[in-house]
Amino acid sequence: MNTICKSFITYVLLLAVLFSSNDIVYGYGWGYQKNNDNKLPDVGKYGEMLKNHHAFYADMTNEKEIYLTFDNGYEQGYTEKVLNVLKKTGVHATFFVTGHYVEEEPELVKRMVNEGHIIGNHSYNHPDFTNMSKEAMKKELDMLEEAVAKVSAQKELTYLRPPRGTFNENTLKWADEFGYVHIFWSLAFRDWETNKQKGWKYAYDQIVNQVHPGAIVLLHTVSEDNAEALEKVIIQLKKEGYTFRSLDELMMKHTFAKDILF
Repeated sequence: MNTICKSFITYVLLLAVLFSSNDIVYGYGWGYQKNNDNKLPDVGKYGEMLKNHHAFYADMTNEKEIYLTFDNGYEQGYTEKVLNVLKKTGVHATFFVTGHYVEEEPELVKRMVNEGHIIGNHSYNHPDFTNMSKEAMKKELDMLEEAVAKVSAQKELTYLRPPRGTFNENTLKWADEFGYVHIFWSLAFRDWETNKQKGWKYAYDQIVNQVHPGAIVLLHTVSEDNAEALEKVIIQLKKEGYTFRSLDELMMKHTFAKDILF
């Protein structure tokens, strides 16, 4: 191959890269600027992205309302205690489960639904949606919905929490098209490391110090600290004037507001 031919091929490949770069959709990992001032955290450019796709990380309110959510990828023996506390305190939560969890703990999933909690979609196999096609993402969500329907009275799933909190413009748009509402969070901490638990007081302080009006709280049920702290947290936040709401109530509020505006 002569030099001119090689140069031409290189030029064509360079053009292909340049023109295709406009179609690249980068992936993001959910995060926010943590504060201990009991205020809504700063999420930067993510806030506008979520707003454009009817996704939520908090309830934009000045009212002392809070939304408890749990991620359940596997069982560590503490979910039953969490459910007992929620039942005792009259609080309803949303549990984002995976296919593995539904397969291994069908009775716990059934109990969640029977006691008035919501099951959310955390995918079947816990993949990174930003590396998948639209069809593959839909299959993941459909498989989880079918699995939940087989073991519980909840036949449809509305809320989606992407595995590892990864997302991009495509996955947000696709979830919209599938009829899902993305639910991120405005309060969380490293509670999932089962071999690095620090005691119930640590979990308690993390939640109480970060809480703010409209907070969507992400907790993991694999945490012994969370299970031990939960009742104390609920009692304290109620004393501070907080009301625990469900994601369905958040959606009703949002829908009602849109009806008034439009």
